[in-house]
Amino acid sequence: MTDIPNETAPLQRGATIILDIEKAAFEGRCIAHVNSLVVFVDGAVPGDRVSATVFRKKKQYAEARVEEVLVPSPHRVQPACAHFGVCGGCKWQHMSYEQQLVWKREHVLDAFERIGGLEGVVVNETLPAVEPFWYRNKMEYSFGEMRWLLSDELGEVNRDAELFALGLHVPKRYDRILHIDECHLESPESNLILNATRDFFLARGVSAFSTRTHTGDLRHLVIREGKHTGERMVYLVTSQRMDAVMKDYAALLQQEEFGVTTLIQGVTQRKSTVAIGEEDIVHFGDGSIREQLGLNTFRISPTSFFQTNTLQAERLYALAEQAAALRPDDVVWDLYCGTGTISLYIARDVKQVVGVELNESAIRDAGSNAEANGLENTQFICADIVDFLAPDAGHDVPAPDVIITDPPRAGMHTKVVDAIGKSGVRRLVYVSCNPTTSARDCALLREHGYEIEHITPVDMFPHTFHIECVISLRKTGE
Repeated sequence: MTDIPNETAPLQRGATIILDIEKAAFEGRCIAHVNSLVVFVDGAVPGDRVSATVFRKKKQYAEARVEEVLVPSPHRVQPACAHFGVCGGCKWQHMSYEQQLVWKREHVLDAFERIGGLEGVVVNETLPAVEPFWYRNKMEYSFGEMRWLLSDELGEVNRDAELFALGLHVPKRYDRILHIDECHLESPESNLILNATRDFFLARGVSAFSTRTHTGDLRHLVIREGKHTGERMVYLVTSQRMDAVMKDYAALLQQEEFGVTTLIQGVTQRKSTVAIGEEDIVHFGDGSIREQLGLNTFRISPTSFFQTNTLQAERLYALAEQAAALRPDDVVWDLYCGTGTISLYIARDVKQVVGVELNESAIRDAGSNAEANGLENTQFICADIVDFLAPDAGHDVPAPDVIITDPPRAGMHTKVVDAIGKSGVRRLVYVSCNPTTSARDCALLREHGYEIEHITPVDMFPHTFHIECVISLRKTGE
């Protein structure tokens, strides 16, 4: 082990150094300093003292990975998952949940001050998840012909076992699949289905799809659940029908322990690794599940978009409704409405909701969901948000009293920000899944006279660095 370098001994790639971890950075890494140089560290927790090896050195920063924890942080905990550290899905599982919430708030505050240049913004405490584990209503697993071998397996696993895998992709390795025995994100039943599916097809010698040769039959296993309804879907994507094998697989999944209410097989010959079939075959059930979100029921098909964390989505939408200070005679524009989950959540409390979204299939789903729930005061328009907000758009929808915007991670186009700013709407709620882009957008909105009242971070994805926010803005200066 080398000492921490001084000013006359610059840090080099391959050096092993002792670091005191200061704080958490975005994307799951932590920050330490060597003299004036910032070091981003993988596998650490704020408060740790670690031995780490530098694997990348740039002029203004370095990157290192933890080799040994010398003095553990008081916030370091034992990860619940045996796959932690290899699977890239839960990078913060070694940090106490209470401390995760602290750093997520810090990330939001830092983004709005550093990127947005917005001083004095009120950022509330992070709203914790209802369930830190077992919170996802959808998990998508991949089959593969190249199983990722752990260090203690090298030289011991037989070749046949290495050529069949069902699990999750190893980070940055699209061709390697990590064998997953138990994932703590969806449900115990989903783990039973995962392992039973692997055993079933492995025993029958059915081949896994190869991304190299584009041969093989098994592609993806998608498990979706209704957290409120208890309904459960299995969507198996394959390269061919395999009628006889699928008949036996359907019989297996109808056993009570799995709780599966519908099995759909998606068949595709595409080389793409997306879990979508060109033809869907329903083996039992009606090919969909239902889920409750607030007072509404949603029908979810195999490839429908739906909020991944049902329980926390309800709290997110309740916060958005509260931030909007809705009134019974309000007209609300819901921009980037997707399948209309926010629109339908608030529809009973306002005069009219107009949802706008570019994705045509999402708009169709939104209309169907509104009809199924008897909501006649909603209107869904398939349009580019920029075009919809243009002064010469030509639509006949009433002007909004409130705008709710829920853009993708890239945030809003500058033309959208400008159009919202010129709309004069006095109440604006920004639902954000990326604090850096929402900070940028809110800085531009400030130029149009919008001030942030407060921001509430909402933890939709525990044990990850991702954070959503509900931002309440009001028009001022008039």
